[in-house]
Amino acid sequence: MLRVPAPAKINLFLHVGPRRSDGYHALQSLVCFAEAGDVLSFASSKHLTLTIEGPFGANLSNGGDNLIIQAAAALAEYARHKACAAAITLTKNLPVASGIGGGSADAAAALRGLAKLWDVAIADADLSAIALSLGSDVPVCVASRPAMMAGRGERVTPVPALPPLPMVLVNPGVAVSTGEVFRRLGRTADDVLPPLPDYPQTNDAAALLAYLSKTRNDMEPAAREIAPVIGEVLGALRANGASLARMCGSGATCYALFDSDAAAQSAARAIASAYPAWWVAPTRIAA
Repeated sequence: MLRVPAPAKINLFLHVGPRRSDGYHALQSLVCFAEAGDVLSFASSKHLTLTIEGPFGANLSNGGDNLIIQAAAALAEYARHKACAAAITLTKNLPVASGIGGGSADAAAALRGLAKLWDVAIADADLSAIALSLGSDVPVCVASRPAMMAGRGERVTPVPALPPLPMVLVNPGVAVSTGEVFRRLGRTADDVLPPLPDYPQTNDAAALLAYLSKTRNDMEPAAREIAPVIGEVLGALRANGASLARMCGSGATCYALFDSDAAAQSAARAIASAYPAWWVAPTRIAA
């Protein structure tokens, strides 16, 4: 059995530029990945099947609208694989439609896992093209390493390792439509980002936090119109000692960075106790 992790994608900031001629907004984002995530397992089979389990798997389709199935079909077509066949199991640990790239990470993990299972040799450029055809966030999830993401998501530039800061992820149990957030976006700015701190300062927590303080998530105001509880989540994280708290992607999940594992664990316990219906996950920035 081949097991492939699909870590949560965290947009540490997300700047949204004006709408382009192709209908997409130009994005700028520093992306990292959490140690928390989904897991995909692969085994040889005569047919393509997808079994979904885990705490957030109940309402997910395992049919042709699932990005994992679409990723399998796209890779099989590229490789001219005679049989698009595998027994895939998704353990869905991340909330659905929550702004942490769960579906995109799952699709990227499917590409990685099936390429190994089927022994497909594929150039990085071709893999990125297939990933982009599945969704704007999928290319950055293929490597699942820290990167600057630009364009609609197709321009992925790796950056040096980020400090493995303790992190708490919180989702209030509200699904937020990315499309609706984009429809509600106000004025966008095509601004210039401050340069990322040079290595080895990038591996310095204080340097990273100082850099992030000059950035923002442009999708947060629109998302909070749709789900005002996002403001309550951010308030709870800040009240429990977060060095930085911000909404992830298009929401409603929010992340917070902490100075120590003990502080993150303490905050997670306090928030989970005060808001038992929320999903609360203490984790770290993955190396």
